[in-house]
Amino acid sequence: MFICVHLRLCLSKARSRLEKMMAKKTVIVTGASRGLEAFLIENAATYSHFPGIGFAAAEYLINHSHNVVLVARSAEALKMLQAKAPDRVSICVGDLADFSLGEKSVEIANKDFGRLDGLILNHGMLEPATRIADSDPNAWRQCFDVNFFSLVALVKAAVPSLRVSNGRVVFTSSGASTKAYSTWGAYGASKAAMNHLNLTLAAEEPSLTSISVRPGVVDTQMQIDIREVHSALMDEKDVTKFRNLHQQGQLVKPEQPGRVIAKLAVGAQKQLSGQFLEYVHFNFAAEFL
Repeated sequence: MFICVHLRLCLSKARSRLEKMMAKKTVIVTGASRGLEAFLIENAATYSHFPGIGFAAAEYLINHSHNVVLVARSAEALKMLQAKAPDRVSICVGDLADFSLGEKSVEIANKDFGRLDGLILNHGMLEPATRIADSDPNAWRQCFDVNFFSLVALVKAAVPSLRVSNGRVVFTSSGASTKAYSTWGAYGASKAAMNHLNLTLAAEEPSLTSISVRPGVVDTQMQIDIREVHSALMDEKDVTKFRNLHQQGQLVKPEQPGRVIAKLAVGAQKQLSGQFLEYVHFNFAAEFL
């Protein structure tokens, strides 16, 4: 009898946890439009893969009945996502270097959907791709405004709402945050700062779950830019590495990390808070979803 009662309690708890995880949530997603306009021109009205991680994450959330606030510089680029579920997708238009956009996106989430449960902070820029000796500190500042300080502004604006929902924050980081590539100094330093912001947020906000994710070398617009735009200034060994990954079909498809990031944003357990997860650890992360 005791075993039966204990089993029923375990099943009840598991069912309750699953229902809670599957309940409709509201997530702000940045960086969903990166490379999207060029992608749509090439692929017309249909697509068999995803133009970027943010797009893939947003689509996964929409397809699983969650509410999404998309933050982008152009509303036009995101109409395809909004058309999938007009009542569950809102758009906040602006440049994330404008720190007021954080407050605006949080206001939209609370106004349109009555709550905020998560952030997927996926936006970023590689530029300036120059060596330190040839660099312009003002260009580094612009990179940090977009890649780092905009995160501080958005997280600060979201914290009060996320405290209410015991929400989650997922930062899209990079291998460049822990490994140096020539000409990527500004980008790598900003991603390293992002990782520390994740650590600090986890320490300061115990009711939140904050995670930094390295998605791997993903087949996105950034990889196209590396091969076609920035390669002339990079070390040849690094250019060869990225070109070989592309030619050998070894780039990660955006939907792979995108879907995991989306799941983390709505279901990651507290044990993951403060961690820096690499793509190879995603199977480990799945145990805490």
